[in-house]
Amino acid sequence: MDKMTIIGLVAILLTILYVLAVGNILHMLFNPLALIIVYGGTFSATLIAYPWSVIKEIVPSLRIMLFPSKHSDKDMEDKINLLASLAEKARRDGIETLSAEIPKMDDKFLVHGIQMLVDGLEHDVIKDNLGREIFYTRHNQQKVSGAFRTMATVAPIFGLLGTLMGIVDMLRNLSNPSSMGAAMSNAVTATFYGIFSANVFIPIATKLTDHSERDIISKEMMAEGIMSIQQGDVPLILRKKLTAFIMAHMRQK
Repeated sequence: MDKMTIIGLVAILLTILYVLAVGNILHMLFNPLALIIVYGGTFSATLIAYPWSVIKEIVPSLRIMLFPSKHSDKDMEDKINLLASLAEKARRDGIETLSAEIPKMDDKFLVHGIQMLVDGLEHDVIKDNLGREIFYTRHNQQKVSGAFRTMATVAPIFGLLGTLMGIVDMLRNLSNPSSMGAAMSNAVTATFYGIFSANVFIPIATKLTDHSERDIISKEMMAEGIMSIQQGDVPLILRKKLTAFIMAHMRQK
């Protein structure tokens, strides 16, 4: 679990709830009409902007944000050690013997690459397949983070729309002071929901982008290691090649 994400979410909720409670307006926070106009409008706009293949990944991406894949320096070093051991085994016993190691691997990308080695596919075929998989992974992940940025853009606009609707309702009932309070409440809470949502969606998009960049660097490193194994490089040469990806990972951080 990503502790920093949890701490950030809890901190922002506690901050807002504390301010609302001190201002004695916490009881006014829940407003069904404002919720419908802001979140219904935001979701509808997102449906227009993105295909279903992207929309259906929004909820799973939240799980990735809370429970991200391991892409720390230590995790990448462990992958380098694994690839070096595979390179040594391939040189000693033949690439075909790597099939016995596949069930021990938990990374689907690495399993796919080693399986292609075992199947005896040509160098260019393996390189193109791995490259396309990295490309589509990056493309899909950018689409999902882009969906959150779209929601962060349109949520305040729908909040403003709800505010204008509340003001219109208030002006229409100037002769009835008892209804003006409810109209103003709709107007204010709609703006609150829109701005609050934008300040949640933007950090989520940033977090997903960071995870995507780390994931891509890890996949590129594994692809380089797989190609190095096929070329028959000794473990020392393989380690030298892949160490550069750890440096890139550190610069990315």
